[in-house]
Amino acid sequence: MERRQLLLFLLILGTAFWGVSYSVTKMAIGHYSLNIFLFYRFLLAVMVLSIVFWKYVKDINREAIKTGFILAVPMFLGIQLQTTALKYTDASQCSFIAGLTVIIIPMLKLAIYRTNTPLKIWIAALTALTGLFIIAITDKFTINVGDLFTISGAFAFAVYLISVEKHSAAKNLLYSIVPMFAFCALFTFCIALTDSQAVWFPKNDTFWLGAVYCALFSTAFMYTVSNISQRYLSAERVAVIYLFEPVFGAIGAFFILGENLSWRLLLGGTLIFSATIISEVNFKSRKIKTAE
Repeated sequence: MERRQLLLFLLILGTAFWGVSYSVTKMAIGHYSLNIFLFYRFLLAVMVLSIVFWKYVKDINREAIKTGFILAVPMFLGIQLQTTALKYTDASQCSFIAGLTVIIIPMLKLAIYRTNTPLKIWIAALTALTGLFIIAITDKFTINVGDLFTISGAFAFAVYLISVEKHSAAKNLLYSIVPMFAFCALFTFCIALTDSQAVWFPKNDTFWLGAVYCALFSTAFMYTVSNISQRYLSAERVAVIYLFEPVFGAIGAFFILGENLSWRLLLGGTLIFSATIISEVNFKSRKIKTAE
């Protein structure tokens, strides 16, 4: 299996972990402080990644720390906002709306960097967004506070992915992964200190199991694979692959939280998968081969 194909597989696997994490997080937080939950999530991720990437950690320099900080800010905001959204909306709906990142990225790149995005990426993004629309827009769909938090988080994730793409082109981001999560842990710790009602050591197994799951799979695994992948894949392509997340999110919400599934999920999921294929096909090279 080629490196590119392996990374695509690992990204899709990561979206499964990520999608399920919405339900796991919603169930784990309950009435506890979400900042305490996120603090332990990031702290555990730092501990695990420090061991896994020790050869990079021991050679961390000021530049790696600076890059880690730059990447941590939008990533922290994205996770913070979308975790807050789970307090006000269903896990499945939150994961659906989070997929707006796929269309926000090319729009931001066009507005900020005046960067031209290939036509096939726009087609893939619109196809995926159509799938997302079919899944999310139901008879009871309304824009509530949770939806607004999720949309804001989608913008933050778009900025994060664009930043990763920009920095990965010039440096090895493996040196910045641990500092990035360390800053996120610091941010959540500082916010948690302002919550006078926060319980720092919840006596709840679900809380701790949720924190461990999110730390290992939806944080350490997913963001590491994402950062490595963007040395070979554009932010737009990664964002399109991220749209598998709502599918897994809905499946997880059905089995874990008892939320409903429908034919919309199957149709929308098919369009999302089609969008991923469109984004990866090299039409130009195929055309040349056909001409020959």
